[in-house]
Amino acid sequence: MTNTGTEKVPARNRRRFPGISSRAYEHPADRSALVALRKLSGFDTVFKALSGLLPERSLRLLFLSDSVRVGETQFPHLHGMLLDACYVLDLERVPQMYVQQDPKPNAMCIGLDEPIIVLTTGLIELLDEEEMRAVIGHEVGHALSGHSVYRTVLLFLTNLAVKVAWIPLGNVAITAIVTALREWFRKSELSADRAGLLVGQDVHASMRGLMKLAGGHHLHEMNVDAFLAQAEEYEASGDLRDSVLKILNMLPRTHPFTTVRAAELKKWSQHRDYQRIMDGHYPRRDEDKDTSVGDSFRESASHYADTVRNSKDPLMKLVGDLAGGAGDLGGKLRVVFTGSGSNAGAGAAGGAGRDPKGARDGGTGESGGEGPAQADGGKSEG
Repeated sequence: MTNTGTEKVPARNRRRFPGISSRAYEHPADRSALVALRKLSGFDTVFKALSGLLPERSLRLLFLSDSVRVGETQFPHLHGMLLDACYVLDLERVPQMYVQQDPKPNAMCIGLDEPIIVLTTGLIELLDEEEMRAVIGHEVGHALSGHSVYRTVLLFLTNLAVKVAWIPLGNVAITAIVTALREWFRKSELSADRAGLLVGQDVHASMRGLMKLAGGHHLHEMNVDAFLAQAEEYEASGDLRDSVLKILNMLPRTHPFTTVRAAELKKWSQHRDYQRIMDGHYPRRDEDKDTSVGDSFRESASHYADTVRNSKDPLMKLVGDLAGGAGDLGGKLRVVFTGSGSNAGAGAAGGAGRDPKGARDGGTGESGGEGPAQADGGKSEG
């Protein structure tokens, strides 16, 4: 490591991305979920109303009075990483960053007018310097993408939903928006993980950080390949009942599952899109005004089609089969729900009751970061 004042940067060379647009690293699922969110009935009305009512000033005063503001004289090593992350992603206005006493490893980026980054002491104590660099890059990625605005609305509405739970219609309306916001936020985490990799430019550090979020300090007891294999097993295992349970497990959570995040990031690090960015070929911010919403939507639709086609998840395979015109819906449902089919059913259905493993195998095994994701268990960085 080399020192530049209070800023510590890796001795190895890292690339900077002048004028980079957040479109360069945003996950297609992030963009499409945001489009769907904005089309949700009543969302625009609620969002515009809350923008003028949210107690952002109070929020800033709260962190100022009850947390430690990172700077040249307080947590200077974190301050150096923040400056470095903003330099790499060319974010002109450096967000304020605070350290909050909390044993749960977590980080978040919130704020309407200006983003605020918050790190917990549990996260600082858990991660080494390069792992923390990826996390701070993750949060700066949220700021560059403008995610902090929707995150703030989500936090407010989550608290409001608890307060108005006794109002039937009001609770239903708020719950619908909260559910849609959570679905988008899970996807936005995949985008921010990519931003963290662009800042740290060390995929091993990013993997270590995610493994520690899942398993704690005991990195010597963990193995990256085995950890990534868990994501594939999670996606492919079980029958349709397990697919439904996965969805139910995800609904209350704001983050993708950690193994899924790791698999998604590893896959992107090996993709030509990542290499093109590293070679200096990426969309610029000054081109954002000329981008087509339709093109982004088509890219997202194509991405989802590929995900369904290549997924090993039983539910996704069933959706793919039906979209492809496969017959015998009853036979397929019997196989994926029960894990087996009767011989008589197989004969009548023209083979629908084949070995249930055959109903699950196939595809290229794309990791399931596009599907619903992990959670707000206090363990995952925001």
